[in-house]
Amino acid sequence: MHDLVIRNGTIVDGTGDAPFQGDIAIDDGRITAVGRIHEDGKETVDATGLIVTPGFVDIHTHFDGQITWDPLLTPSCWHGVTTVVMGNCGVGFAPVAPNRHDWLIGLMEGVEDIPGTALSAGMQWNWETFPEYLDYLDTLPKALDVGTQVPHGAVRAYVMGERGAKNEPANPEDIYEMKRLVREGIEAGALGVSTSRTIVHRAIDGVNVPGTFAEEDEMMAFGEALAEAGTGVFELAPAGVTGDDMNLPDREVAWMSRVSAATGRPITFALVQLDVEPDHWKRMFDLSEEAVAEGADLYPQVTARAPGVLLGLQTNHPWVNTPTFEKISGHYTLGDGDTHHLRSNLIEEIAAEMVRPEIKAKLMEELVDAQQDIAFIDLTRVFPLQEPLDYEPSEEDSVAAIAQRDGQDAYDLFYDLMLEDDGKRMFFAPTLNYNEFNYEVVRKMLTHPRAALGLDDAGAHCGVICDASMPTFMLTHWARDRSRGEGLPLEFVVKKMTKDTAGLYGMHDRGVLRPGMKGDVNVIDLEQLKLRAPELAYDLPADGRRLIQKADGFVATIVSGEVIMRDGEDTGARPGQLVRGEQSPVSVV
Repeated sequence: MHDLVIRNGTIVDGTGDAPFQGDIAIDDGRITAVGRIHEDGKETVDATGLIVTPGFVDIHTHFDGQITWDPLLTPSCWHGVTTVVMGNCGVGFAPVAPNRHDWLIGLMEGVEDIPGTALSAGMQWNWETFPEYLDYLDTLPKALDVGTQVPHGAVRAYVMGERGAKNEPANPEDIYEMKRLVREGIEAGALGVSTSRTIVHRAIDGVNVPGTFAEEDEMMAFGEALAEAGTGVFELAPAGVTGDDMNLPDREVAWMSRVSAATGRPITFALVQLDVEPDHWKRMFDLSEEAVAEGADLYPQVTARAPGVLLGLQTNHPWVNTPTFEKISGHYTLGDGDTHHLRSNLIEEIAAEMVRPEIKAKLMEELVDAQQDIAFIDLTRVFPLQEPLDYEPSEEDSVAAIAQRDGQDAYDLFYDLMLEDDGKRMFFAPTLNYNEFNYEVVRKMLTHPRAALGLDDAGAHCGVICDASMPTFMLTHWARDRSRGEGLPLEFVVKKMTKDTAGLYGMHDRGVLRPGMKGDVNVIDLEQLKLRAPELAYDLPADGRRLIQKADGFVATIVSGEVIMRDGEDTGARPGQLVRGEQSPVSVV
């Protein structure tokens, strides 16, 4: 008798091959049979009419703090993710000197918009070195498997102190010690090393992430550390990635190419379409292919849709800095967990107050002065978000276009819509990847043979973005629903989120449904699969707030043969493990 049998499903096995009907058996956490299985299981999942996929592997998350208090790693667990990789973009929490805890929290809060009060209240700091951090992660209860990377920012500050934190140049002794610590982390089980070189990544005090301006010898040393350890990925947010200086990306690809070719290690870097130069992404792919031809191994990391800020009364809006709004709401700062809790209780009352004509009149008068204090208020690029959710809206669906058709001022309309649903109405404001108001460019990026799927930043940007739902979006939008252009084959979409992402990080024991592989599986009702609307939750430590998004249609999510989520609900199973280094499938007799 098998431990678990999944029966009569449409198996999309992660290889990219066509789906087929069959069963899957799992024993001792590993897949032992795929096909027609006659033996019973101690537990059976009926997959009739459902698709069966490998568990999804999300390589770009920021759960470094949340893992210490949330074994489910919400919202990722609601979207079929069974393995996450954290420690991205050069930020993380090890190594750390005993007097640097608050500083690292400020770095993470500034770069990734995770409330510092939540991190301070939730983390225990039972480590100093990176190996000690891994050992601590090993002890935590986990529903999902977790891998992490050595963050450049933490390493630099640990070795160089204030010099490193303030981005002063590293001397040879500094570089030697940083290289030693990176190798120590890799040999202890880290899956790679990460850095950030974009000037938009800043600590809460406005200082750039340590390593932002590091010279090539520092980058080469990290690549050499990976090479000497014989494993690991180099991940980064490159200089110029957000379009701040279009002379930088070419230089970034040049040094990445040299480092990768010299060390033999893969490098994956963030790539998006920029409004300032909409076709520049093509050049980055071309340069990457040229580098590969010369011996490098580069993977531009792309995402499945436009990274989108969610605007609304609960998050951010054009009136947030006006005197009248400050008066009626208390205007508590976005990083303060206690005052967030108060605002969550008062949101309906605030909305009711703002409906009053005299209050609206005051706020509209004050709008001009307030506009300079908030980004993302070009209402030609702001779209009402309502069910069924549409993340590929046309230009005619914008607030500005609707207002023009109705003969109404755009901000007047935005104001009225914002107060609907007792002030809980949200708006989608795509910031990147949406120059042509469609996803044709995104489709081309996704289908490029060098593209790695990532950048959803699960666990981060708590107050304005919720892109951890990317796996569900890939299935619903790209494999099923897209109407404004060609979609993508289901088997391609699944492979992109499983075999490809797992393989990039050396996790060759997952991502494909075949004997010997980990028993990480999703059973999904593809016809009924849908994203729920994003919502604001106050469930972080110290009542910190974050945006969350759930999904319907995940019948079962299975990790190592144990059902961790059933119909979107936690089963209480905690089979997740720390992934230490490269992994291989086992032999199954």
